[in-house]
Amino acid sequence: MTAPNGRQAGASGGDTVSAVVRQWQAVHPGLDTGPMEIIGRVNRCAALLQQAEDAPLRRAGLSRPEFDLLGALRRTGHELTPGDLARETFSSGAAVTKRLKQLTERGLVERRGDTRDRRVAHVRLTDAGREIVDGILPEQLAYETAVLSVLDAQRQGELAGLLGELLGRLEGRPGILRA
Repeated sequence: MTAPNGRQAGASGGDTVSAVVRQWQAVHPGLDTGPMEIIGRVNRCAALLQQAEDAPLRRAGLSRPEFDLLGALRRTGHELTPGDLARETFSSGAAVTKRLKQLTERGLVERRGDTRDRRVAHVRLTDAGREIVDGILPEQLAYETAVLSVLDAQRQGELAGLLGELLGRLEGRPGILRA
């Protein structure tokens, strides 16, 4: 069956989104399900990846959001404020505050007050925090490589490019997400 946009509807195979698309096409045969085939698959992949809980992180007792905070501190190489961390990790200020409290209690980050403005805190990795990031990152990347191994290098590059293009457009036009 060809969708109104000329694409072969549901042609991508036997994944769960294909079944959903076929059901919608049975109910609304003229409906263009092309966007659902992309957004649905991106969302389903994200959900499955989140369910997997990133095995190396789980073994280290870290959640993905906690590792993202530690990683932001490690890759920038300097202290960051909680606001900086929220921007770096696409998290809310409240979520960052909660995670920083947990990471501070575990001895992975330290907070210090600003000498000029007591309302501002600066956060940095401790030696233990740096060690855990540096120890996990190679293993985490190997895990992610294994997850992506169903696609050859060329297809991974194509997918990364397409997702990068979409993300760049969405980040550059936040109003489009509220349509």
